[in-house]
Amino acid sequence: MIKFSDLNLNPKVLKAVEEAGYETPTPIQAGAIPPALDGRDVLGIAQTGTGKTAGFVLPMITLLARGRARARMPRSLVLCPTRELAAQVAENFDTYTKHLKLTKALLIGGVSFKEQDTLIDKGVDVLIATPGRLLDHFERGKLILSDVKVMVVDEADRMLDMGFIPDIERIFGLTPFTRQTLFFSATMAPEIERITNTFLSNPARIEVARQASASETIEQGVVMFKASRKDREATEKRKVLRMLIDAEGDKCTNAIIFCNRKMDVDTVSKSLKKYGYDAAPIHGDLDQSQRTRTLDGFRAGDLRFLVASDVAARGLDVPSVSHVFNFDVPSHAEDYVHRIGRTGRAGRDGKAMMICTPRDEKNFEDIERLIQREIPRIDNPLGHIGSEAQGDTATETAPEKKPASTRSRSRSRSRKTDDTPQAEAAGDTKVEIKPAAAPKQTEKPVAEVQPEPTPVAQPDSRTDSAENSRPNASENKRSTSSRARGGRDDRGGNRVTGLGDHTPTFIEKSFAERYDG
Repeated sequence: MIKFSDLNLNPKVLKAVEEAGYETPTPIQAGAIPPALDGRDVLGIAQTGTGKTAGFVLPMITLLARGRARARMPRSLVLCPTRELAAQVAENFDTYTKHLKLTKALLIGGVSFKEQDTLIDKGVDVLIATPGRLLDHFERGKLILSDVKVMVVDEADRMLDMGFIPDIERIFGLTPFTRQTLFFSATMAPEIERITNTFLSNPARIEVARQASASETIEQGVVMFKASRKDREATEKRKVLRMLIDAEGDKCTNAIIFCNRKMDVDTVSKSLKKYGYDAAPIHGDLDQSQRTRTLDGFRAGDLRFLVASDVAARGLDVPSVSHVFNFDVPSHAEDYVHRIGRTGRAGRDGKAMMICTPRDEKNFEDIERLIQREIPRIDNPLGHIGSEAQGDTATETAPEKKPASTRSRSRSRSRKTDDTPQAEAAGDTKVEIKPAAAPKQTEKPVAEVQPEPTPVAQPDSRTDSAENSRPNASENKRSTSSRARGGRDDRGGNRVTGLGDHTPTFIEKSFAERYDG
């Protein structure tokens, strides 16, 4: 059996490893460390929780033990997709460099630029960063990458999912061509393989497990859940989650609950708190300080349930997580492997359960196809949904359309009749519908009837009887002219727009002389 002492690591690094309590390397560490120490590019493919972080940190520290960093010119670079994973790499670096004088800087979002600029200006041996924040520093002229000797890309497939591949390609172009590249991923998508073929030179490929495979120490299960009614699905689904937790009892010492959307993370967390469960949310919209406090509390055992989005699926290294609950079926099958990989770490036993609704069945089939095994079904704690519940849904949803149409008819009728507001508010359909059969009223407001093109042959019933006795051409012209101005003749009882309550006498005379003369 290979031991760390057989891997030709720096003696001071070996001492730190022994003090951390490790003697035997994992398969990915045993396969990646020797070629990395020889200066070769490395392509490591291994399932989550197998120690990939130490697989590149240990050889990198050994290679950097000699030499000194210059201001704004880091000697090595580690790229991580999330802040949590970057922070975990920084913790590993602190653990294994306790006997060496190597410096580091952590460049992540949520932290002020000023503090990070101060570290970079002093010169660092290892720069650990997320792609976006790294490029921000570079574009501000605070960072020079021409002295990078070792470059590490961790969780490359997650980089692809989060849309960081263009940034990764740009960063590769900013580093020297002679750099050594260590590339680690749990899956090998075609886009990832294209990048490795482009930027890695004759890499040593270490694949210690079948791609996208789950650890054998994790017991898996799924609840095929169908709600009694569509509008109750979210409520009943949260109840199923609570019943699954209760069924595990004391075996569930702590757990991570994954949701697909940030808003669901908050909702599930609040629901668990309401029912007495010790839970807290973590997702990308929270402040970095709050995310750090939540993770520290979970690692310390002060927090029992961590409700998370996929931002926490990578980078959480809490060896004692007993359970993982997938409240939602992940949209990407690879994410399922990373989610359940938060439990059953370092050879421990773990349990992962998932709730699958009918609309998630396609994604669920993709997961089973990816891991090449059937996930055992768990009985629905709420029981089976009968046809009576579906019938109730139909009877309750049907009346919803009726009040809407009745109200619209009621409002249109209220403009034509003198119904009281109380009747309209009450929505009395019988009272409102009956006047529709009555004959048309002869008098209607002028504003609701469009004028006829040439009302010369017939008397206009919309004006007073005195005016109907003079249907001559001048009157028609005056009426047409006043309507064209946006108003109406004052003789019809309507005011002229913009001239107050009545038409001035001199305007009325001038029009009369003009048209009648």
